[in-house]
Amino acid sequence: MRILVTRRMTHAAERALSERFDAKILDRKDGLSPEEAHEAMREFDAIMPTLGDRFAAEAFQGDLRCRLIANFGAGYNHIDVAAAAKSGIAVSNTPDAVTEATADIALTLILMTARRAGEGERLLRAGGWTGWQPTQLLGRHVTGATVGIIGMGRIGKAIARRCHFGFGMEVLFHNRSMVSALDLPARQVEGLDELLRQSDFAVIAVPGGAATRHLIGARELALLGPHSFLINIARGDVVDEAALVAALQSGLIAGAGLDVYEREPLVSPALCGMENVTLLPHLGTAAEEVRTAMAMKALSNLVAFSEGRALPNPVN
Repeated sequence: MRILVTRRMTHAAERALSERFDAKILDRKDGLSPEEAHEAMREFDAIMPTLGDRFAAEAFQGDLRCRLIANFGAGYNHIDVAAAAKSGIAVSNTPDAVTEATADIALTLILMTARRAGEGERLLRAGGWTGWQPTQLLGRHVTGATVGIIGMGRIGKAIARRCHFGFGMEVLFHNRSMVSALDLPARQVEGLDELLRQSDFAVIAVPGGAATRHLIGARELALLGPHSFLINIARGDVVDEAALVAALQSGLIAGAGLDVYEREPLVSPALCGMENVTLLPHLGTAAEEVRTAMAMKALSNLVAFSEGRALPNPVN
């Protein structure tokens, strides 16, 4: 079976993929355009894409050779799943492999933003640190604060465990459906508005896509208020970035920690110029073991497909 892998992977992953399949591995920094995705589906039996490859509806037109898109990642809003299904193409993802690492990044952003760690490092590297002072770079104490988690799926639950057991935080969450059987004390609130009003830290952990685009805008940021922080480790367009910039500049909220952006890899110059924002370059799963595990899970879907078995992680 001939497969296309759209980005370079870890050495272990590339070796495993090449040993099992006739694999072409692209060495490029940008994602496939819809036109390039269409051509790839005409040429290959299966494709292993990544975030940024645009498998839009128009890419699925005409006679296609491809019968599986084995996505490298849990989120798949860059793939028009309905159009794929209509063309007889299965889509799979890698949900479990990303959970713990992404939750770690959420806590990294909470701590860095609340304790002004990025600002402090920049001050020190620039030679501006003159020594310890009792009032220098005073931040927000995290232990015992209230965290509101927007989206209580696998990643949301992993974040909740870290916040509660690691920092004694009160955990609130908002989810589209009822969540039960949690292994920690957490309270589900009925509306997003209520969660934002009560949270010291609001953490976004919802899937991307049309249903959640601009879920957080100017109105929601005003509800969060001037003493609270927004953390986003989900998808960039869940937040109206222009509204976020305005809220940060005006002091409508205290700060933000971001690992994702509305127009990746472009980042607002205004965000880059503010000290009350922690900015990471989409590091959510950036650990070698995790990236290899993600590729191996995608490989398991490819192998199952090639052997005529049910996909371990079907999306459509």
